[in-house]
Amino acid sequence: MRLPAPLTLATTLAVTLALTTAPDVLPAQAGADSGALVLLRPARVFDGSADGVHTGWAVLVRGERIAAAGPAGSIPAANARVIDLPNATLLPGLIEGHSHLLLHPYDETPWDDQVLGEPLALRVARAVNHARATLHAGFTTVRDLGTEGAGYADVGIKRAIDEGIVPGPRMLVVTRAIVARGSYGPRAGAIEVELPQGAEEAGGVDELTRVVRDQIGHGADVIKVYADYRWGPTGETRPTFTQREIELIVEVARSSGRGVVAHASSPEGMRRAAAAGVETIEHGDAGTAEVFRLMKQRGVALCPTVAAGDAVQQYRGWKKGRDPEPASIAEKRASVRRALDAGVTFCNGSDAGVFAHGENARELELMVDYGLTPVQALRAATSVNARLFHLDDRLGAVKTGLLADLVAVEGDPTTDIRALRRVRLVMKGGAIVVSPPAP
Repeated sequence: MRLPAPLTLATTLAVTLALTTAPDVLPAQAGADSGALVLLRPARVFDGSADGVHTGWAVLVRGERIAAAGPAGSIPAANARVIDLPNATLLPGLIEGHSHLLLHPYDETPWDDQVLGEPLALRVARAVNHARATLHAGFTTVRDLGTEGAGYADVGIKRAIDEGIVPGPRMLVVTRAIVARGSYGPRAGAIEVELPQGAEEAGGVDELTRVVRDQIGHGADVIKVYADYRWGPTGETRPTFTQREIELIVEVARSSGRGVVAHASSPEGMRRAAAAGVETIEHGDAGTAEVFRLMKQRGVALCPTVAAGDAVQQYRGWKKGRDPEPASIAEKRASVRRALDAGVTFCNGSDAGVFAHGENARELELMVDYGLTPVQALRAATSVNARLFHLDDRLGAVKTGLLADLVAVEGDPTTDIRALRRVRLVMKGGAIVVSPPAP
């Protein structure tokens, strides 16, 4: 198999390009002064877990952490910079559970052409802009689920963000992801031609063990496996790995303290992944009541990625709001309803990259359209994702002692989820990334 080209030079060139063409990103690199006090006074606060909002609250930030949150009269304001946010709701920084920063919308460039035809430096340069757009939209953390042919570039982007070289959200990365040999793409027209793949091919006990450990060694925070894919005799979705193979992947990853996520959309692929012990299932398009009951029993969450399917159908010509819904959209609605009825935990994950980064709130809007309440959707993007991703000791709530990753939006997203589009302030680790407009 042909491997991606070495990353060092390409990544350096891409970061240089991004910095020289977008100097406005530089102020966002600055970290918070460890002793600085900022008092935020919004109209209301959604703390990440409550059934509604708190009115009359204030939030005090000291350095990178939340020093106090509660009724404004109980929060000391001496020596603090005060930021008033009238008619705004303050909430935890949003968490995107399924992103691909190294992809851009498929109506601009098809997936195959991105993987095969775009130089690595170009893809990394795009990803720098994607990271900034995501952060500016109020998503302060992303779980990036695969570089799709860009090797370990996500590890370098994560490091560049962590070191303040470029602005962006906190990142959890999976690097190359794992696919069964012969199941993924791009596909060559001539069978004699072996093309670079969008993920790492593996199979069998020894090879899977090696690949999981190799990805961890290259910086993976999470392991992703494709439990099924469109490789059946007529192109239909069929399971790829056996349940025992997925169990092995989970066992090896867990021994390092890492979880596993599974791409799965067929009932059998989902069943094998859930039974094997993955933490989240991505997509779940054809999930049945039975498989959702299993997910509930095993504590496996669903990232439905409804925004991706919605975008793809529009790329294919669906005039949303005018034409009848395609069969795939109707089936997705039914699948989400079955998951809700079974009591499955919902993760917020949009598959951003299929559509534009910075438009991540589309997923939350569609989750509400598909049957979740606005509060359920907001929890999915804050406290629930923080717990699922093992970050709840640091993120996901407006709570004393947690990192001050906060976003303020105009209006009340607990009653109108579209308010998430109206970002007025973004704070990451106490540093203001997006400032509120001048009064």
